[in-house]
Amino acid sequence: MKVVVGMSGGVDSSVAAHLLKEQGHEVVGLFMQNWEEENNNEEGSECSAEQDYKDAQSVAESLDIPCYYVNFSREYKEKVFDYFVKEYQAGRTPNPDILCNKEVKFDVFYHYAKKIGAEKIATGHYAQIELLDDGSAVLKKGIDESKDQSYFLHAVGEEVFRDVLFPLGAMPKSKVREIAKNLQLKTAHKKDSTGICFIGEKDFSSFLSRYTKEMRGEFQTLAGEKLGKTDELYYYTLGQRKGLGLGGAGEPYYVVGKDIEKKIIYVERGKFHKALYVDDVFVKDFFWINKNYSFSDKTQLKAKLRYRQEEQECLVEIISSHEMKLTFLVPQRAASPGQFAVLYSGDICLGGGVIDRIGSTYHEMKKELPESVSIGTAK
Repeated sequence: MKVVVGMSGGVDSSVAAHLLKEQGHEVVGLFMQNWEEENNNEEGSECSAEQDYKDAQSVAESLDIPCYYVNFSREYKEKVFDYFVKEYQAGRTPNPDILCNKEVKFDVFYHYAKKIGAEKIATGHYAQIELLDDGSAVLKKGIDESKDQSYFLHAVGEEVFRDVLFPLGAMPKSKVREIAKNLQLKTAHKKDSTGICFIGEKDFSSFLSRYTKEMRGEFQTLAGEKLGKTDELYYYTLGQRKGLGLGGAGEPYYVVGKDIEKKIIYVERGKFHKALYVDDVFVKDFFWINKNYSFSDKTQLKAKLRYRQEEQECLVEIISSHEMKLTFLVPQRAASPGQFAVLYSGDICLGGGVIDRIGSTYHEMKKELPESVSIGTAK
Protein backbone atom coordinates (compact mmCIF):
# COMPACT_ATOMS: atom_id res chain seq x y z
CA MET A 1 0.00 0.00 0.00
CA LYS A 2 0.96 3.64 -0.29
CA VAL A 3 1.46 4.81 3.29
CA VAL A 4 2.13 8.43 4.25
CA VAL A 5 4.05 8.63 7.52
CA GLY A 6 4.02 11.68 9.74
CA MET A 7 7.76 12.20 10.30
CA SER A 8 8.56 14.51 13.19
CA GLY A 9 12.32 14.26 13.14
CA GLY A 10 12.27 11.96 16.16
CA VAL A 11 13.32 8.36 16.62
CA ASP A 12 9.78 6.92 16.84
CA SER A 13 8.52 8.14 13.48
CA SER A 14 11.90 7.27 11.93
CA VAL A 15 11.63 3.63 12.97
CA ALA A 16 7.93 3.54 12.03
CA ALA A 17 8.86 4.56 8.48
CA HIS A 18 11.58 1.90 8.34
CA LEU A 19 9.26 -0.87 9.54
CA LEU A 20 6.62 0.02 6.98
CA LYS A 21 9.11 0.00 4.14
CA GLU A 22 10.46 -3.33 5.39
CA GLN A 23 6.91 -4.69 5.18
CA GLY A 24 6.85 -3.82 1.48
CA HIS A 25 4.74 -0.67 1.51
CA GLU A 26 5.35 2.38 -0.66
CA VAL A 27 6.34 4.83 2.08
CA VAL A 28 6.20 8.61 1.81
CA GLY A 29 7.33 10.84 4.68
CA LEU A 30 5.49 14.05 5.48
CA PHE A 31 6.92 16.57 7.94
CA MET A 32 4.31 18.83 9.55
CA GLN A 33 5.25 22.24 10.88
CA ASN A 34 2.51 23.08 13.35
CA TRP A 35 3.91 26.16 15.04
CA GLU A 36 5.49 29.37 13.82
CA GLU A 37 6.75 32.35 15.75
CA GLU A 38 9.51 34.87 15.43
CA ASN A 39 11.83 33.17 17.89
CA ASN A 40 10.77 29.60 17.23
CA ASN A 41 14.36 28.49 16.61
CA GLU A 42 15.95 30.38 19.49
CA GLU A 43 18.80 28.66 21.30
CA GLY A 44 17.57 26.31 24.02
CA SER A 45 14.26 25.56 22.35
CA GLU A 46 13.55 21.87 21.85
CA CYS A 47 10.86 22.74 19.36
CA SER A 48 13.06 23.80 16.45
CA ALA A 49 11.07 22.99 13.32
CA GLU A 50 14.07 23.70 11.12
CA GLN A 51 16.33 21.18 12.86
CA ASP A 52 13.55 18.59 13.15
CA TYR A 53 12.89 18.85 9.41
CA LYS A 54 16.60 18.36 8.68
CA ASP A 55 16.59 15.27 10.89
CA ALA A 56 13.50 13.90 9.13
CA GLN A 57 15.11 14.50 5.75
CA SER A 58 18.30 12.77 6.88
CA VAL A 59 16.35 9.70 7.99
CA ALA A 60 14.32 9.65 4.77
CA GLU A 61 17.53 9.75 2.77
CA SER A 62 18.95 6.86 4.80
CA LEU A 63 15.75 4.85 4.20
CA ASP A 64 15.58 5.89 0.54
CA ILE A 65 12.09 7.34 0.78
CA PRO A 66 10.81 10.82 -0.14
CA CYS A 67 10.01 13.29 2.64
CA TYR A 68 7.96 16.39 2.00
CA TYR A 69 7.27 19.48 4.09
CA VAL A 70 3.85 20.94 4.83
CA ASN A 71 2.91 23.88 7.02
CA PHE A 72 -0.21 23.43 9.17
CA SER A 73 0.61 26.26 11.60
CA ARG A 74 -2.50 28.27 10.67
CA GLU A 75 -4.78 25.31 11.34
CA TYR A 76 -2.90 24.51 14.54
CA LYS A 77 -3.27 28.04 15.85
CA GLU A 78 -6.98 28.19 15.06
CA LYS A 79 -7.92 24.72 16.27
CA VAL A 80 -5.46 24.04 19.09
CA PHE A 81 -3.55 27.06 20.36
CA ASP A 82 -6.50 29.47 20.56
CA TYR A 83 -8.39 26.85 22.60
CA PHE A 84 -5.34 26.39 24.84
CA VAL A 85 -5.18 30.13 25.65
CA LYS A 86 -8.95 30.43 26.14
CA GLU A 87 -8.99 27.55 28.62
CA TYR A 88 -6.11 28.99 30.65
CA GLN A 89 -7.83 32.36 30.80
CA ALA A 90 -10.91 30.60 32.17
CA GLY A 91 -8.81 29.14 35.00
CA ARG A 92 -8.75 25.62 33.57
CA THR A 93 -5.87 23.29 32.72
CA PRO A 94 -6.01 22.26 29.03
CA ASN A 95 -4.11 19.50 27.24
CA PRO A 96 -3.19 20.70 23.73
CA ASP A 97 -1.62 17.38 22.68
CA ILE A 98 -5.03 15.71 22.64
CA LEU A 99 -6.52 18.47 20.51
CA CYS A 100 -3.49 18.36 18.20
CA ASN A 101 -4.15 14.69 17.48
CA LYS A 102 -7.87 15.23 16.97
CA GLU A 103 -7.76 18.41 14.91
CA VAL A 104 -4.41 18.31 13.11
CA LYS A 105 -2.63 14.95 12.90
CA PHE A 106 -5.76 12.85 12.38
CA ASP A 107 -7.82 15.44 10.56
CA VAL A 108 -5.87 18.05 8.59
CA PHE A 109 -2.88 15.75 8.03
CA TYR A 110 -5.12 12.74 7.39
CA HIS A 111 -7.13 14.50 4.66
CA TYR A 112 -3.98 16.00 3.12
CA ALA A 113 -2.40 12.54 2.92
CA LYS A 114 -5.53 11.15 1.31
CA LYS A 115 -5.41 13.90 -1.31
CA ILE A 116 -1.90 12.88 -2.32
CA GLY A 117 -2.93 9.25 -2.74
CA ALA A 118 -2.38 7.64 0.65
CA GLU A 119 -4.20 4.39 1.27
CA LYS A 120 -3.12 4.51 4.91
CA ILE A 121 -1.43 7.01 7.20
CA ALA A 122 0.99 6.13 9.96
CA THR A 123 2.67 7.78 12.94
CA GLY A 124 5.13 6.77 15.64
CA HIS A 125 2.51 6.62 18.38
CA TYR A 126 2.63 3.76 20.89
CA ALA A 127 -0.88 2.40 20.42
CA GLN A 128 -2.63 -0.35 18.45
CA ILE A 129 -5.59 -0.59 16.10
CA GLU A 130 -7.81 -3.66 15.81
CA LEU A 131 -10.33 -4.00 12.99
CA LEU A 132 -13.57 -5.73 13.97
CA ASP A 133 -15.63 -8.09 11.79
CA ASP A 134 -17.92 -5.22 10.80
CA GLY A 135 -14.94 -3.26 9.48
CA SER A 136 -14.91 -0.72 12.32
CA ALA A 137 -11.78 0.05 14.32
CA VAL A 138 -10.94 -0.21 18.01
CA LEU A 139 -8.12 1.71 19.70
CA LYS A 140 -6.00 -0.43 22.03
CA LYS A 141 -3.12 0.36 24.34
CA GLY A 142 0.47 -0.09 23.21
CA ILE A 143 2.18 -3.07 24.79
CA ASP A 144 4.85 -0.85 26.39
CA GLU A 145 2.75 0.52 29.24
CA SER A 146 5.35 3.15 30.11
CA LYS A 147 4.97 4.61 26.61
CA ASP A 148 1.32 3.84 25.79
CA GLN A 149 -0.22 6.91 24.12
CA SER A 150 -3.84 5.83 23.75
CA TYR A 151 -4.77 8.54 26.28
CA PHE A 152 -3.73 11.20 23.75
CA LEU A 153 -5.61 9.51 20.91
CA HIS A 154 -9.01 9.03 22.56
CA ALA A 155 -10.72 11.87 20.66
CA VAL A 156 -10.06 10.46 17.18
CA GLY A 157 -12.96 8.75 15.40
CA GLU A 158 -12.85 5.07 14.53
CA GLU A 159 -13.61 5.87 10.87
CA VAL A 160 -10.18 7.55 10.72
CA PHE A 161 -8.49 4.76 12.67
CA ARG A 162 -9.58 2.33 9.94
CA ASP A 163 -6.96 3.97 7.76
CA VAL A 164 -4.22 4.31 10.40
CA LEU A 165 -1.17 2.15 11.09
CA PHE A 166 0.80 2.28 14.34
CA PRO A 167 3.93 0.19 13.60
CA LEU A 168 5.37 0.68 17.10
CA GLY A 169 2.30 -0.35 19.08
CA ALA A 170 3.43 -3.93 19.57
CA MET A 171 7.03 -3.26 20.61
CA PRO A 172 8.82 -1.68 23.58
CA LYS A 173 10.67 1.61 23.29
CA SER A 174 13.98 -0.14 23.96
CA LYS A 175 13.50 -2.15 20.76
CA VAL A 176 12.78 1.01 18.79
CA ARG A 177 16.05 2.56 19.98
CA GLU A 178 17.91 -0.65 19.13
CA ILE A 179 16.54 -0.69 15.57
CA ALA A 180 17.48 2.96 15.04
CA LYS A 181 21.03 2.33 16.32
CA ASN A 182 21.47 -0.71 14.09
CA LEU A 183 20.34 1.33 11.09
CA GLN A 184 22.64 4.18 12.17
CA LEU A 185 19.80 6.67 11.81
CA LYS A 186 20.57 10.25 12.75
CA THR A 187 17.71 10.22 15.26
CA ALA A 188 18.87 7.05 17.05
CA HIS A 189 20.15 8.94 20.10
CA LYS A 190 17.88 11.97 19.87
CA LYS A 191 16.18 12.81 23.14
CA ASP A 192 12.41 12.31 23.26
CA SER A 193 10.42 15.52 23.07
CA THR A 194 8.58 16.40 26.27
CA GLY A 195 6.10 19.06 27.27
CA ILE A 196 4.20 21.31 24.92
CA CYS A 197 5.88 21.74 21.55
CA PHE A 198 5.14 25.42 21.00
CA ILE A 199 6.70 26.24 24.37
CA GLY A 200 9.72 23.92 24.15
CA GLU A 201 12.35 24.81 26.75
CA LYS A 202 11.11 28.39 27.11
CA ASP A 203 9.75 29.56 30.46
CA PHE A 204 6.07 28.64 30.53
CA SER A 205 4.81 31.70 32.39
CA SER A 206 6.69 34.24 30.29
CA PHE A 207 5.54 32.52 27.11
CA LEU A 208 1.89 32.47 28.13
CA SER A 209 2.01 36.12 29.19
CA ARG A 210 2.49 37.08 25.54
CA TYR A 211 -0.99 35.84 24.73
CA THR A 212 -3.00 36.56 27.88
CA LYS A 213 -4.02 39.77 29.60
CA GLU A 214 -2.40 40.43 32.97
CA MET A 215 -4.38 39.11 35.91
CA ARG A 216 -2.80 38.87 39.33
CA GLY A 217 -4.42 38.03 42.62
CA GLU A 218 -3.58 36.78 46.07
CA PHE A 219 -2.96 33.56 47.93
CA GLN A 220 -5.44 32.66 50.62
CA THR A 221 -6.04 29.68 52.85
CA LEU A 222 -9.51 28.14 52.87
CA ALA A 223 -10.08 29.91 56.20
CA GLY A 224 -9.45 33.27 54.52
CA GLU A 225 -5.91 33.96 55.74
CA LYS A 226 -4.10 36.14 53.20
CA LEU A 227 -0.57 34.99 52.39
CA GLY A 228 0.61 37.37 49.68
CA LYS A 229 0.32 38.27 46.02
CA THR A 230 0.30 35.75 43.17
CA ASP A 231 1.91 35.88 39.77
CA GLU A 232 -0.50 35.55 36.86
CA LEU A 233 -3.52 33.54 38.02
CA TYR A 234 -3.43 31.36 34.91
CA TYR A 235 -0.16 29.71 35.87
CA TYR A 236 -1.41 27.76 38.86
CA THR A 237 -2.85 24.25 38.75
CA LEU A 238 -4.47 22.09 41.41
CA GLY A 239 -1.92 20.15 43.40
CA GLN A 240 0.92 22.49 42.43
CA ARG A 241 3.71 22.90 44.97
CA LYS A 242 6.65 24.46 43.13
CA GLY A 243 6.80 28.12 42.22
CA LEU A 244 4.40 29.41 44.87
CA GLY A 245 7.02 31.36 46.78
CA LEU A 246 5.35 30.57 50.09
CA GLY A 247 7.61 29.41 52.90
CA GLY A 248 7.48 29.24 56.65
CA ALA A 249 7.62 26.43 59.16
CA GLY A 250 5.60 23.29 58.53
CA GLU A 251 4.73 21.27 55.45
CA PRO A 252 4.89 22.92 52.00
CA TYR A 253 1.86 24.73 50.60
CA TYR A 254 -0.12 23.23 47.70
CA VAL A 255 -2.72 24.81 45.43
CA VAL A 256 -6.10 23.40 46.49
CA GLY A 257 -8.48 25.71 44.63
CA LYS A 258 -8.85 28.63 42.20
CA ASP A 259 -11.38 31.43 41.92
CA ILE A 260 -10.55 33.47 38.83
CA GLU A 261 -13.45 35.89 39.30
CA LYS A 262 -12.38 36.75 42.84
CA LYS A 263 -8.70 36.55 41.82
CA ILE A 264 -7.84 34.08 44.58
CA ILE A 265 -5.55 31.04 44.58
CA TYR A 266 -6.39 28.87 47.58
CA VAL A 267 -3.51 27.05 49.23
CA GLU A 268 -3.12 24.71 52.17
CA ARG A 269 -0.21 22.89 53.74
CA GLY A 270 0.34 19.21 53.04
CA LYS A 271 0.44 16.97 49.98
CA PHE A 272 -2.50 14.95 51.31
CA HIS A 273 -4.75 17.83 52.32
CA LYS A 274 -8.41 16.80 52.13
CA ALA A 275 -9.24 19.76 49.85
CA LEU A 276 -7.26 18.03 47.09
CA TYR A 277 -9.37 14.86 47.05
CA VAL A 278 -12.74 14.05 45.47
CA ASP A 279 -14.73 10.94 44.68
CA ASP A 280 -16.78 12.41 41.81
CA VAL A 281 -15.74 13.93 38.50
CA PHE A 282 -18.19 15.34 35.95
CA VAL A 283 -17.24 14.96 32.30
CA LYS A 284 -18.87 16.81 29.43
CA ASP A 285 -19.31 15.90 25.75
CA PHE A 286 -17.88 12.39 26.11
CA PHE A 287 -16.66 10.93 22.81
CA TRP A 288 -17.01 7.17 22.26
CA ILE A 289 -14.44 5.97 19.72
CA ASN A 290 -16.46 2.96 18.60
CA LYS A 291 -20.21 2.73 19.26
CA ASN A 292 -19.84 -1.05 19.64
CA TYR A 293 -17.96 -0.28 22.83
CA SER A 294 -20.11 2.43 24.36
CA PHE A 295 -21.70 1.56 27.68
CA SER A 296 -24.99 2.22 29.35
CA ASP A 297 -25.66 3.79 32.73
CA LYS A 298 -24.05 2.46 35.95
CA THR A 299 -21.19 0.54 34.33
CA GLN A 300 -17.94 -0.05 36.20
CA LEU A 301 -14.87 0.78 34.11
CA LYS A 302 -11.39 2.20 34.55
CA ALA A 303 -10.37 5.79 33.92
CA LYS A 304 -7.30 8.01 33.73
CA LEU A 305 -7.59 11.69 34.65
CA ARG A 306 -4.08 12.49 33.45
CA TYR A 307 -1.58 10.77 31.17
CA ARG A 308 0.86 9.42 33.74
CA GLN A 309 -1.81 8.20 36.14
CA GLU A 310 -2.50 4.52 36.67
CA GLU A 311 -6.01 3.49 35.62
CA GLN A 312 -8.56 3.92 38.39
CA GLU A 313 -11.76 1.95 38.99
CA CYS A 314 -14.91 4.05 38.66
CA LEU A 315 -18.67 3.79 38.24
CA VAL A 316 -19.97 5.56 35.11
CA GLU A 317 -23.32 7.33 35.44
CA ILE A 318 -24.99 9.00 32.46
CA ILE A 319 -26.38 12.38 33.61
CA SER A 320 -27.51 13.66 30.19
CA SER A 321 -26.56 13.43 26.52
CA HIS A 322 -23.77 15.92 27.25
CA GLU A 323 -22.58 14.93 30.72
CA MET A 324 -21.53 11.88 32.69
CA LYS A 325 -20.43 11.37 36.26
CA LEU A 326 -17.48 9.21 37.25
CA THR A 327 -17.53 7.99 40.86
CA PHE A 328 -14.17 6.54 41.86
CA LEU A 329 -13.62 3.69 44.27
CA VAL A 330 -10.50 5.46 45.54
CA PRO A 331 -10.34 9.25 46.19
CA GLN A 332 -8.74 11.16 43.33
CA ARG A 333 -6.10 13.82 43.99
CA ALA A 334 -6.01 17.14 42.10
CA ALA A 335 -8.64 16.27 39.48
CA SER A 336 -8.48 19.39 37.31
CA PRO A 337 -11.22 20.92 35.12
CA GLY A 338 -9.96 21.28 31.57
CA GLN A 339 -8.03 18.02 31.65
CA PHE A 340 -9.42 14.88 30.01
CA ALA A 341 -10.95 11.80 31.58
CA VAL A 342 -10.34 8.72 29.42
CA LEU A 343 -12.14 5.40 29.93
CA TYR A 344 -10.74 1.89 29.43
CA SER A 345 -12.11 -1.62 29.36
CA GLY A 346 -9.18 -3.99 29.58
CA ASP A 347 -6.68 -2.88 26.92
CA ILE A 348 -9.35 -1.08 24.87
CA CYS A 349 -9.49 2.71 25.00
CA LEU A 350 -13.19 3.55 24.85
CA GLY A 351 -12.97 7.33 24.51
CA GLY A 352 -12.98 10.37 26.74
CA GLY A 353 -14.20 13.85 27.51
CA VAL A 354 -13.23 17.08 29.21
CA ILE A 355 -13.44 17.31 33.00
CA ASP A 356 -16.01 20.08 33.38
CA ARG A 357 -16.25 20.17 37.17
CA ILE A 358 -15.48 18.10 40.23
CA GLY A 359 -17.64 16.97 43.13
CA SER A 360 -17.32 18.06 46.74
CA THR A 361 -13.89 17.68 48.23
CA TYR A 362 -13.23 15.63 51.36
CA HIS A 363 -12.59 18.94 53.11
CA GLU A 364 -16.01 20.29 52.10
CA MET A 365 -17.71 17.05 53.12
CA LYS A 366 -15.78 17.00 56.42
CA LYS A 367 -14.95 13.44 55.56
CA GLU A 368 -11.80 11.55 56.50
CA LEU A 369 -9.57 10.15 53.77
CA PRO A 370 -8.89 6.41 53.69
CA GLU A 371 -5.59 5.48 55.32
CA SER A 372 -4.33 4.23 51.94
CA VAL A 373 -4.18 7.84 50.67
CA SER A 374 -1.60 9.00 53.21
CA ILE A 375 0.67 6.06 52.48
CA GLY A 376 0.54 6.78 48.77
CA THR A 377 -1.49 3.89 47.34
CA ALA A 378 -4.23 6.24 46.14
CA LYS A 379 -2.85 8.96 43.88
